[in-house]
Amino acid sequence: MSEDGEPFDWVAASGRKARGKRPEYFDDPALDRLYSTVFALAAEVSALRERQDTVERLLDEKGTISRADIERYEPDRTAAEERGLATRAYVARIMRGFQQEVEAMEASDPPIMDIVEKLSRE
Repeated sequence: MSEDGEPFDWVAASGRKARGKRPEYFDDPALDRLYSTVFALAAEVSALRERQDTVERLLDEKGTISRADIERYEPDRTAAEERGLATRAYVARIMRGFQQEVEAMEASDPPIMDIVEKLSRE
């Protein structure tokens, strides 16, 4: 609900323009938009995974459920920990390509002290 008691309009909220300039990470703005879209979709998939987990846990517990059961569900400590681990693994899989690029950049640059020692011997 909004402050005035009306239902919150998610579509209108998602269309609002953010304050300030949009951050730019790449030379090509299309890449920024693409990554923004991919990460928004990844967040949606993560939310769906949690909702599916809720449905599965409630079905295991009760055998039958209602939409209200799903909306009221709050995971216990064990379920929350399992979800946290699953989410971290999911994010790691998504970010693996970036991580591999970082590792490749780090591997290709020798430590600065190796360069200093080599130059001092010459």
